[in-house]
Amino acid sequence: MTTYRLIYTNRAVKDIEKLDIVAKKCLKKALEKLALPPVEHSTELIDPKIGEYRFRVGNHRVIFDLVDEKIVILRVGHRREIYR
Repeated sequence: MTTYRLIYTNRAVKDIEKLDIVAKKCLKKALEKLALPPVEHSTELIDPKIGEYRFRVGNHRVIFDLVDEKIVILRVGHRREIYR
């Protein structure tokens, strides 16, 4: 089983910094789970303009791309705002 490396864009880091502490803790646990087999725990996006896949963490969504054995986290945001 291959483990993937998480890489964060500058935009994703800013998005994560805006979250409250409880959401950050949930996000950390969820991203550790995502790093094992990412496609099993995520959904492919219909419109790939913002990213290839999304991952649900409570009311937040993580938008990411897979590049080789790296998970590139593009955006993190609330589900009603992330797709705009």
